[in-house]
Amino acid sequence: MAVREVLVYPDPRLKQVSAPVTDLGDSLAALVADLRDTLASRPGVGIAAPQIGEMRRVVLIDVSQRFPERPARIFVNPEILEVSDKRIFREGCMSIPDFTANVLRGYRVRVRALDEHGQPFELDTDELEAIAIQHECDHLDGLLFLDRVASLKTDVFRRKGVPKSVPLPT
Repeated sequence: MAVREVLVYPDPRLKQVSAPVTDLGDSLAALVADLRDTLASRPGVGIAAPQIGEMRRVVLIDVSQRFPERPARIFVNPEILEVSDKRIFREGCMSIPDFTANVLRGYRVRVRALDEHGQPFELDTDELEAIAIQHECDHLDGLLFLDRVASLKTDVFRRKGVPKSVPLPT
């Protein structure tokens, strides 16, 4: 278990498609522990394995600070089955620390995955948890939230007080 370095754009690994998880043993348990430790060390509600250089389809979502009734969840090989009630949301990302942007996402989703013990489940959720699931699942497909922005000129915002260290894609 360890806090891992989070990859930052333009690291090319962030644009790779992740492989499905086939080994549900000790290597998955170690990855899950690292995801938990890394997310706990930073502001955010989700992290995907590719963000720490692990090209496997594993996501951790934890909105429990804002919604105590919703526990942290691990999604192994997640598949979004349904997206509804699309709205514009302001998003940020640990891998693009200097920017936020307006992104069109579903307010509600249904997702199917395995838990960290290999047990299948489906989840219907909404609000921040639904948005985070969509955002983190995009990481598994090599997509960043900037890839979903309609206009880089009008919808992307530099966070206040941060240096100009991350170039926007052209």
